[in-house]
Amino acid sequence: MGRREWLLLLLLSLLWGGSFLFAKVAVMEWPPIAVVLARTSLAAALLAAATWLSGVSLAAGLPLWRAFFVMGLLNNLIPFGLIFWGQTQIGAGLAAILNATTPVFGVLVAHVFGRDERATPAKLAGVAAGLAGVAILIGPEALAGLGLQLWPELACLGAALSYGFSSLYGRRFSGLPPLVTATGQLSATSLMALPLLLLLAPPWTLPLPSTGALAAMLALATVSTAVAYVIFFEIMRKAGGGNAILVTFLVPVSAVLLGILVLGEALAPRHLAGLLVILLGLALIDGRLLARLTRR
Repeated sequence: MGRREWLLLLLLSLLWGGSFLFAKVAVMEWPPIAVVLARTSLAAALLAAATWLSGVSLAAGLPLWRAFFVMGLLNNLIPFGLIFWGQTQIGAGLAAILNATTPVFGVLVAHVFGRDERATPAKLAGVAAGLAGVAILIGPEALAGLGLQLWPELACLGAALSYGFSSLYGRRFSGLPPLVTATGQLSATSLMALPLLLLLAPPWTLPLPSTGALAAMLALATVSTAVAYVIFFEIMRKAGGGNAILVTFLVPVSAVLLGILVLGEALAPRHLAGLLVILLGLALIDGRLLARLTRR
């Protein structure tokens, strides 16, 4: 991870910082699968237009499109569906904490199934510190109901596990422009989500969304998906999937900072404490600071 990749990771965390709030508003009125399809199809259409305007070709053979479908399943359809369904019954804060276990699963999946990203003691300590920092940052009240809604909580953990596998699988796209990868996997996700929507929640049975829900879905599709995934795949292309999913530690930080700056929420001591612990975890995972101290 160079300086550019860390800056992109921070930007990505800002773009994804509001995604849990947007999703919470959307699933209050539409079923999860409808929100998944609305999010991915609109984002895919925007990115397809961007590829056309930029002159980038989306033409690809069957093996690559097969890979797009697998990536769409692991990185979008499964985790989006599980998180959105979980958020129908648990709060956005708890969902964010459970989603922050993604690097834990990412390290374990890479250690077991990967070849070049072994789980070192420093990396494991960093992941544990990052997860603890997220819990401190969001606060104990988000964990107050932990265990009371077991299935929604397990669904969010299942989404984190799916993200862990997608970070390993996504390495095969390192030679493609991020715009092409993002467009391909979101298009594949939309094609898989459409028959599920027709089966589980036919569009003609759905109510018209309110202005607030419609605005939330538009923000979810444009800012938190179309733009964010281009940045995500650029980080993955340059620094690997294990580093890209570290953004889940920073997403709650961005959500808290946005609340303070935009909504005027108070800055509590636990916010600073959680941020420091998260930064310690990221420093341990990055390894360069520890290596310098060791050499000295």
